[in-house]
Amino acid sequence: MNIQNLPPMEIEKESFRIITEELGDRTLDPEQAPILKRVIHTTADFDYADNLYFSPNAVALAKEAIRGGATVVTDTQMALSGINKKTLARFGGEVKCFMSDEDVAAAARAQGVTRARISMDKGAALGENVIFAIGNAPTALIRLRELIDGGYRPKLIIGVPVGFVNVVPSKELIIASPVPCIVARGRKGGSNVAASIVNALLYSLDPARGS
Repeated sequence: MNIQNLPPMEIEKESFRIITEELGDRTLDPEQAPILKRVIHTTADFDYADNLYFSPNAVALAKEAIRGGATVVTDTQMALSGINKKTLARFGGEVKCFMSDEDVAAAARAQGVTRARISMDKGAALGENVIFAIGNAPTALIRLRELIDGGYRPKLIIGVPVGFVNVVPSKELIIASPVPCIVARGRKGGSNVAASIVNALLYSLDPARGS
């Protein structure tokens, strides 16, 4: 058994080297490649090389939003915890998750809907300089599509909820919308994937980190 004794940053570099090697001669869009590789690094799942959908110019528009101090709104505390808040703060942005807020819980009970749905309303109330990073709740994506149909235009939607009920159609609703998006087609995804996509965007803007 060959155990490699590597420092933390070297482990990450070696992981990305292995990912690049195993992707072989597959041609990747140079702007999308760091995101795809970081998602694969997070999940050890090469299916994302085929399943991760990028709307036209999504990466460039996302980077522009980050440089403009966009707020990232997530649907889980796990995603919030996983996003590199220090790097985001360098661009004037912050991460918010409203799922545990008392007013969100109360409104969800009163309306008989999910907290994720109410959280999207609260996120939209911040304005349009928002990136939504959804890794768990299809109802969040469904609500975002309703808001978009009503004229709301956030900067980007990362739609990667995992599961079975409404997961696939909710993602397709976002793909079919006029808002820039990065979506994991199919059933796969998760809060860790949502966070890794945000981090990949951040690190691509951070010369100290690169991919």
